[in-house]
Amino acid sequence: MTKARHLDVTQARRALSLKQASSGETTAPFSILFTHGSLVIEVYQPVTTDHQKPHDRDECYVIIEGHGKFEMGDKIVSFGPGDFLFVPAGLPHRFTDFDNTMSTSVTFYGPNGGENAKSTEKTG
Repeated sequence: MTKARHLDVTQARRALSLKQASSGETTAPFSILFTHGSLVIEVYQPVTTDHQKPHDRDECYVIIEGHGKFEMGDKIVSFGPGDFLFVPAGLPHRFTDFDNTMSTSVTFYGPNGGENAKSTEKTG
């Protein structure tokens, strides 16, 4: 049986700090906090440039702290603490013009190709 879990922001920051300390790098940008089936929860803190490439699964971000801009496809939006961002699988995206406090939770879920791929398989 799977246990219920609670992670607060302090634990997320600590996980990122411990990863940076254990790797000897101050630029380790993410740490995995929790996994369950297809669900993966991470904390992410880009340092100077966000070098993300499109992912093969859908993902959601909830901004923990900081401000900046987020490019998703041909759209650019401003973000701040508490904001939610959804990126479907395969869509180019990245954080830009963010301050040095910026950190976010990242949730990857679902099948490769995203939920749309799953519904296409059922109907196509």
